[in-house]
Amino acid sequence: MRGFPLTWLYAPGDRPRAVAKALAAGADVVVVDLEDAVAPDRKAYARAATAELLRDPQPVPVHVRVNALSGPWGEADLAAVAAAPGLSGLRLPKVCAPADVVRVARRAVSAHGGTLPLYALLETALGVERAYAVATAHPSLRGIALGEADLRADLGLCDDAGLVWPRSRVVLAARAAGLAPPAQSVHPDIRDLDGLTASCAHGRALGFLGRAAIHPRQLPVIERAYLPTQREIEQAETILKAAATHRGAQALPDGSFVDAAVVTAARRTLALVRRG
Repeated sequence: MRGFPLTWLYAPGDRPRAVAKALAAGADVVVVDLEDAVAPDRKAYARAATAELLRDPQPVPVHVRVNALSGPWGEADLAAVAAAPGLSGLRLPKVCAPADVVRVARRAVSAHGGTLPLYALLETALGVERAYAVATAHPSLRGIALGEADLRADLGLCDDAGLVWPRSRVVLAARAAGLAPPAQSVHPDIRDLDGLTASCAHGRALGFLGRAAIHPRQLPVIERAYLPTQREIEQAETILKAAATHRGAQALPDGSFVDAAVVTAARRTLALVRRG
């Protein structure tokens, strides 16, 4: 996997052809979904098809979004895929407490020797309220993110204004816990690429890094939105050049101020450029 995954493409687990297309679409991570994308009467088939797929290593990292362990299908999902050689990570829906992560981590440790990354999806008010506690629940947890469709329903929201604080809360909790910046939740209208572009710009401004997608056509839009612009690259190079020849804080010829925090941000910008 590239050091900074920017695109996470979901594919329904009960549609093997869609999964095959997703694996060839160019996403950094493919997420096979056993939860919301699969109807109840298709859960067993999706689980079996996914377990069959993951018997072998895959061309890109494959994560599986299992069903919540509090429901009737989660335990069976874990039993089917947790030890699969082709599995690169588990995405855990509707996490509300650290115990939800620990419960899965103990199972995954026994199957993968403690190395399987876990990602918690916060989809309720209680989950967002406990974001930092969840983010520090277990060493196997590598990331947190919002599940915005469920969160909208839980909060009774009619537009995105009510999501501004939860989004910032998740970004802050991830940073405080030493995790990677969270990826944005999906943009549900696959035809609205202009809206996706604007939404990604807003997410980047809030501190997100990358985004989940539900269709391959969304991938290049997300990547363009999150990769540094040429102007940002040139500015970062100027900052690092100045930092290499001077110690301490200083002002650049254009009047911008450079200190240790600015240098750190410049290094991150150039790391994103080199991520491939």
